[in-house]
Amino acid sequence: MELFKPWYLSRTIWASAIAVVATLANAVGFPLDASDVAALPDAILQAVAAVAGVVAIIGRISARDRIG
Repeated sequence: MELFKPWYLSRTIWASAIAVVATLANAVGFPLDASDVAALPDAILQAVAAVAGVVAIIGRISARDRIG
């Protein structure tokens, strides 16, 4: 593994974080089953990609210089 990627693009990081949150949520009385937990990493990554796309569009619209 010589290629680097940002931590927020790692499915392992997201899955681990979601496992911790799901465990804590279950401990305080918010029930989550395995199918809910399994679907969360993909849903979060899709949401992050959508937000990044919107930010890119807004950045391009508000830019003061032309793309050259």
